Amino acid sequence: MRVHPRSHRGVRALTPSVALGREGDAVVAVSLDEGAVRERVADAADGRGLAAWVSQREARDRPRWVWSDTASWYPRLLEHGVRVERCDDLRLRHRILHHAVTSDAPAHPWDAAPLDAEPAAAPALFEVAPRADESALDDLAATVAEWRAQQELGARAIDPGRMRLLLAAESAGALVAAEMRAAGIPWDARRHDELLTAALGARRAGGLPVRMDEAAAQVREALGDPRASLDSPPKLLRALRSVGVFVDSTSKWELRQHDHPVVAPLLEYKRMARLLAANGWGWLDEWVHEGRFRPVYIPGGVVTGRWASSGGGALQIPRSLREAVRADPGWRIVSADVAQLEPRVLAAMARDERMARAAAGADLYEGVVASGAVSTRAEAKSAVLGAMYGATQGDAGRLVPRLRKVFPDAMELVDAAARTGEDGGVVRTWLGRTSPAPEEAWRQLQSEASGAEASAALVAGARRTARDRGRFTRNFIVQGSAAEWSLAWLADLRLRLTALGAVSEGEAAAASGPAFARRPHLAFFLHDEVLVHTPEAYAEDVATAIRAAADSAGRLLFGEFPIDFPLDVHIERSAAK
Repeated sequence: MRVHPRSHRGVRALTPSVALGREGDAVVAVSLDEGAVRERVADAADGRGLAAWVSQREARDRPRWVWSDTASWYPRLLEHGVRVERCDDLRLRHRILHHAVTSDAPAHPWDAAPLDAEPAAAPALFEVAPRADESALDDLAATVAEWRAQQELGARAIDPGRMRLLLAAESAGALVAAEMRAAGIPWDARRHDELLTAALGARRAGGLPVRMDEAAAQVREALGDPRASLDSPPKLLRALRSVGVFVDSTSKWELRQHDHPVVAPLLEYKRMARLLAANGWGWLDEWVHEGRFRPVYIPGGVVTGRWASSGGGALQIPRSLREAVRADPGWRIVSADVAQLEPRVLAAMARDERMARAAAGADLYEGVVASGAVSTRAEAKSAVLGAMYGATQGDAGRLVPRLRKVFPDAMELVDAAARTGEDGGVVRTWLGRTSPAPEEAWRQLQSEASGAEASAALVAGARRTARDRGRFTRNFIVQGSAAEWSLAWLADLRLRLTALGAVSEGEAAAASGPAFARRPHLAFFLHDEVLVHTPEAYAEDVATAIRAAADSAGRLLFGEFPIDFPLDVHIERSAAK
């Protein structure tokens, strides 16, 4: 695979790298390409002075900025309308390199979570490391030393070219995340209120919204208990069992297995309760100000490389509220999402030409049907997702073996990743991000189960945890590689939007801040979807840029392999679906 450090339309391939850091109360820069050429930039607290110096150097040299953490440095520049083209985010790069090249390395301050991230209590796929002392990482000497150490580690990667591309994409993603937070998602608070009122009923001080209260009353009537607690799962389960609805949980799937008058109003109540808790009026008051929702994005917050968020729930905006995402007057929302991104990435990784032919066009699942592997689109979707997530039971488990006959290369890739995981090994994404090694408790269980005196229960438990890990590694390579494609898409699109320039006439999107008030900019990203907020005059150009960036990302990662990444692109006043 060819790797181009700077391949975007005529940009010089070689540019200087400039490290920013602190020395005492001052911000100091050092040229990493010309020896220890130091320059005092500004007082550490002088954001305007820092922005002015960076702006001048960016215009003159267009360097690669090397800093400890984009989330710490870049917002200070954006606040004054200054953007940079590229950077090395050492914190993000460190975590990738040290897991990929020195997997047994002890914990280090550079492994810290980003600014604003909170320690996670979730399982492995969503784990974020604890924060470290930011001031220690901002020290200029520490920054330069870490950058040099990373240069050496990158050269030791299994494929240094792919690793360089991954590190550049991850750092570009950090710039995008900071810019999206600065610009915010254009949000119509009045429309949000109208949607909530329509869904939940009128808001009432000190009580439930009207429709939600009515649903609660219907549930209690069906339970024959006017005081039944609907928000305590243990109490609700006891109440359900008392009327003959024997369930182990209150999940939608379990409740729908029962024909009882309580089921329909209870499901409706639970739906409304989720909306009220996650994105109700309390959320609106806390997160939407001056026409913008500014969530906290965490690039690389998931071990596969997917993004996470630590504030506002940006990655879980319900479709019912998407209409509240509304462009400013004279502006438009250009939305785009990729059809079946992960299966397409799997076909390209495996070089499975038959699966690539099935993916040609808008709907990969219809292509799977046409291949003869299954009979219906629903079966195709179940089989493909089952292959990527390791399904062994139900319809998916029954259908997955058919894919092995029709798409043997793609299936062998994920099957091999699963075997590696079951054996305690690590797997890598297309560009080289490494899956976490199993914990010592897992290894101990596997060791004990292999002993001659191991009980049947111990052996069964070890096999179950091995299969669980195999399902994780099977999905890791696909989800992680799809995240890499998305980062390449974002990075290329960001440059194309910048190249469009700014409008000189028409209404400015003042709430988007000085860096974006007159130019098209990324406003939202979710795995395989982007929203761009753009002056109306640029809307068609933005749509073209989105498609071109997707094509470029496919070629950058997978060369000339014939795989399509079709987009569903819309230009609207809102992001409604």
